Amino acid sequence: MNTFMGYERPNGDIGIRNHLLIIPTVICSNQVCSRIMQLVPGTVAIPHQHGCSQIGADKERTFEVLAGTGKNPNVGGVIVISLGCEVVDPYALADDIRKTGKPVEVFDIQSVGGSVKAIKHGTELARRMLEELERQPKVPIPLSRLKVAVKCGGSDATSGLASNPALGAAADALIAAGGTVVIGETTEIIGAEHVLAQRCATPDTAERLYHIVGRFEREVERMGADMRGGNPSPGNIEGGLSTIEEKSLGCISKCGKAPIKGVIEYAERLPEGGLYFMDSPGNDIECVSGMAAGGVHIVCFTTGRGTPTGAAVVPVIKITGNKRMYDRMEDNMDVDVSAMLEGAMSLESAGERIWQEILEIADGKWTKSETLGHQEFSINRIGPSL
Repeated sequence: MNTFMGYERPNGDIGIRNHLLIIPTVICSNQVCSRIMQLVPGTVAIPHQHGCSQIGADKERTFEVLAGTGKNPNVGGVIVISLGCEVVDPYALADDIRKTGKPVEVFDIQSVGGSVKAIKHGTELARRMLEELERQPKVPIPLSRLKVAVKCGGSDATSGLASNPALGAAADALIAAGGTVVIGETTEIIGAEHVLAQRCATPDTAERLYHIVGRFEREVERMGADMRGGNPSPGNIEGGLSTIEEKSLGCISKCGKAPIKGVIEYAERLPEGGLYFMDSPGNDIECVSGMAAGGVHIVCFTTGRGTPTGAAVVPVIKITGNKRMYDRMEDNMDVDVSAMLEGAMSLESAGERIWQEILEIADGKWTKSETLGHQEFSINRIGPSL
């Protein structure tokens, strides 16, 4: 299988889903957006708590994540809904997303006349736009265009021993096919950053990797805080992970063995081809939201303790090496590679199992999180609210 069926975008991007995305520019328009999503099946809204009382880099980050999510190639059209007085400019946001050539509509609740009228107006827009999207055909897309993020959460000892290295083998397969992989979680490579630095393609890339780790550590020191107790988390420790270093060494195995071509900022657009590192938090939803804003098509998410979370515009494949957890949470899990720990499945076979799941999801199969309606979204913040 050298191709999958996807959607061509006007700017040359390709998508594996064709979402109509409803973006609130501010927390005050969340309810209107959520209500429109409920009234128009097939739409996706991304409620969040930001968009006002923000300044500087913090305001810019909110804008960048919202714009990046709207630009994600799995999104076919966008409706931006503003209150009308927040710091995030809804018309600038809509214009930025329009650069992709996608249809974008924008309005504010105050001008339309309140929540009821805004819901009615937005519902009419959404139904009309959705009809247009549903007429778009799927076409064959080369595997080399596929972008996949690798993520872990709710980790235990089985993560580093089974699911993470198996995902690393699948990541290597995608890169060998010309595709793109991104790993993140700056907080969860601490203690193993030197291992990743040795894999960087250039000295400048290695220096950049050390820079973002140092930047995070300085911020923790400035706060007078101690990462211990938060990382590893209580669940990680109960699952058999004793130190940050032990967790980090298991964490980095999920990106395979390819050289790291570049280090990018949170929510920055992901280049095509090869392996990249995105500066991002370990927090599951904030990290995945940043990766989606960067343009990934799929997130592969390993877990030993179990987590149901998905994402708003990208399918999230849940992978585990913990048989007992898989049996308890089978409704949420997509791939079980626990046979590795029994000697009944090789690393290569486990990697192939995940690789085949990636191909099927790219070709249109739904993940468990999509089926269950998990559409989590969260923006990583920088500064305080005013």
